[in-house]
Amino acid sequence: MSTISRRFQRFVGRMHTEERGDVPGWVLVTLMTAGLVIVIWTVAGPALSGVFEQAIARVTSF
Repeated sequence: MSTISRRFQRFVGRMHTEERGDVPGWVLVTLMTAGLVIVIWTVAGPALSGVFEQAIARVTSF
């Protein structure tokens, strides 16, 4: 086996062990994002509905 292929195998092995990820962290980020979407939707939902209804009314009045 050549020196380059051994170096490459060691490099790939290091990357694999370093890139395992943080599952609890990603779960927390996902839950916090979902919470923010729910809060923003609750606050902005009625305003967005009003804007949408006004736009539809203008389009259908032509």
